[in-house]
Amino acid sequence: MAGRARYARAMVAEWPTWLALAGCYTAWLGSMWVYDDIGILAFVPMALAAGFHSSLQHEILHGHPTKSAALNEALVWLPVGLYMPYRRFKDTHLRHHNDNRLTDPYDDPESFYVAEGEFSRLGWPMRALLTVNATFGGRMLIGPALALFGFWRAEFGRARAGDRQVIEAWLHHGAGLLLVVPLIWAMGVPLWLYALFAAYPGYSLIMMRSFIEHRADEDPKKRSAVVETGPFFSLLFLNNNLHRVHHESPMASWYRLPVLYRTERDRYLTENGGYLVHGYGEVVRRWLFRPREPVVHPLQYRAGPEAPR
Repeated sequence: MAGRARYARAMVAEWPTWLALAGCYTAWLGSMWVYDDIGILAFVPMALAAGFHSSLQHEILHGHPTKSAALNEALVWLPVGLYMPYRRFKDTHLRHHNDNRLTDPYDDPESFYVAEGEFSRLGWPMRALLTVNATFGGRMLIGPALALFGFWRAEFGRARAGDRQVIEAWLHHGAGLLLVVPLIWAMGVPLWLYALFAAYPGYSLIMMRSFIEHRADEDPKKRSAVVETGPFFSLLFLNNNLHRVHHESPMASWYRLPVLYRTERDRYLTENGGYLVHGYGEVVRRWLFRPREPVVHPLQYRAGPEAPR
């Protein structure tokens, strides 16, 4: 009985996450419901809902709002964003949380850096695309396409090699699409428009956050940023803009991160080398058309994957 009581209290304590989940699905369904009435304007809340759903998937893969991984997965199973299987997102993101390998072009699945040896073997069109992708404007416009192309290509190779975990994850994703796609169609939203103007911009919103999250540095604690932003983006990203805090306490619920940050702000900013950005407006002003970081990783793997670490 005591165990059940503790479990019930823990579920109640996670009420902000339950409310966020309810709000996300309500906004998603509601935006499709009004598509016939307001037309293309409905894709704005659709895209916001798709991006917010990705933020919720990130929160849930870190073990919230329940202690049941199966129940948590069920809460975000529907592939609102279409393109990424939740289970593969979970697997790759948890590997990303090895701070000692953070930003490494081979060991960090979420790194946007390219090893020098790899970059030297690319043709000029891909080099040009990667250079554009290093700007904020480029990341928002072509970042999702580049990331998805690379991800899908790697996934196809793993599946073809017989990786059962990858195959099962994509089958699981496909089962979700069999529910989501007819639902989108039943709401009167053309699937191709949804894919281009809701799912893709939703991915771009997540790119907006990840564009500034990490940098190459010898000290792992200096690799993760803090973005002090307002309530809109803080909620949209579930406070993951306080990324240094999240990497230090990855199991902390999203609504606890601001408290942790305010309590020890000076320590966080000292340890991350002052890697502080004052809102996403600053990101736009400074890096809209200018690369924030070099494409080639400046510290590791100077000659390619066979180079010593």
